[in-house]
Amino acid sequence: MRHCFKAGIPLQGLKHDLSKYSPTEFIPGAKYYQGNRSPNEAEREKYGYSLAWLHHKGRNRHHFEYWADYNPKARRVEPVKMPVRYVAEMFCDRVAASKIYQGEKYTDSSALDYFERGRDKRSIHPETSAFLEKLLRMLKEKGEDETFAYIRNFLKSGKNY
Repeated sequence: MRHCFKAGIPLQGLKHDLSKYSPTEFIPGAKYYQGNRSPNEAEREKYGYSLAWLHHKGRNRHHFEYWADYNPKARRVEPVKMPVRYVAEMFCDRVAASKIYQGEKYTDSSALDYFERGRDKRSIHPETSAFLEKLLRMLKEKGEDETFAYIRNFLKSGKNY
């Protein structure tokens, strides 16, 4: 929520991840909590899928997995370009998650490092991926203050990426 406020999207920050309080997400989250990784990973190991994650990604637009739709020309599901305000929220979410999971080992390059490790496994729209990577690189090179200022100004401009 704090990062969303810094990014100039306070309402999204207040509503961020409210689905985590639903029984479908909260119970597995408590049951599989380990502190150093997502509880969804442990649920996935046990069942081969995570019902909590399926529920979560289908209700929270800051996850790129939400933005996939059937393309009738290609006759398959493909990633869709995300609206910029949800990319900003995704950036905030990734930075916060890196801080939580890495604790004292966190640096401004942590979220970018995580992003780069998963590059080949992601199905995300190329323009969305490039914009998120731009923000993560800016964080690494220029720090939080400048990156959040950039995001606020970009959102105010009404431009698209």
